[in-house]
Amino acid sequence: MKRAEGIVLAMLGIAAAAAAVFVIAYALEWSTQILGLSLGAAFAFIAVALVLAGKRVAPGEVVAEDRPGLGDEGEQLALEQDITEGGKGVSRRGVLLGGAAATGTALSAALVLPVASLGPKPGDQIGASPWRRGTSVLDEEGVHLAPTDIALGGFVTGYPEGSDRRELGSPIVLVKLRPDELDLPADRSDWDADGVLAFSKICTHAGCTINLFRYPLYEPTSPGPALVCPCHYSTFDVTTGGDRIFGPAGRALPQLPLDVDADGRLIAGGEFSGAIGPSWWGVRKQ
Repeated sequence: MKRAEGIVLAMLGIAAAAAAVFVIAYALEWSTQILGLSLGAAFAFIAVALVLAGKRVAPGEVVAEDRPGLGDEGEQLALEQDITEGGKGVSRRGVLLGGAAATGTALSAALVLPVASLGPKPGDQIGASPWRRGTSVLDEEGVHLAPTDIALGGFVTGYPEGSDRRELGSPIVLVKLRPDELDLPADRSDWDADGVLAFSKICTHAGCTINLFRYPLYEPTSPGPALVCPCHYSTFDVTTGGDRIFGPAGRALPQLPLDVDADGRLIAGGEFSGAIGPSWWGVRKQ
């Protein structure tokens, strides 16, 4: 019995250590493989501990034995010794309960901590934008883009020169319309560059990547030009500067002002019209 209890306690300790490794790996952004192995090991050792506790530690049957009346002082001393040893057994089980509580705490932390990945930290803006006035616009091959590189009704992904493309604020979508199709707000009337418009590529609903552009071929019976998110079909009117016209997104798609440098290449004319990314916490406050 004592040996089985010791093994169970060891299994719980290893499980707690594995859960702690998961927490550390998550905080330090270690590889996904380490996260999976540590969490899997925690569950595996807990399972072994439960099976062993059920078979070796917890009583499997109840046996009743008649005890004759106490006849002399020796029998009384033996009974007191049995009670004392029984108390020690309860104490060992208390240690097991303590180990189980420690393991449960570590595992709970490992399971709750990833909730932070569901959105940005409260009060923080998601993905500070690297776009500033004069930032050159590059295509996916790292080549400078010009208005003539984008066909009418075309859709191109752009990135800021000299910045990390993996940042949420980096990718933009570039579309080209006819001048007579534009109906931009008065304060953005000069935000296009020869009909080319730029918007954040991150949907304001759940952060999906926008990669669909609707451009009508027969205007009398077709809806107007719009960017569409493939995840939940939030739709943004590019002619009016990214207004949401359909879907669950709670606000417009941020627009980036464009200009043309002395070499005829596209550059940013300033910063986005609003905070990029989903309308969570800090972004909603902007």
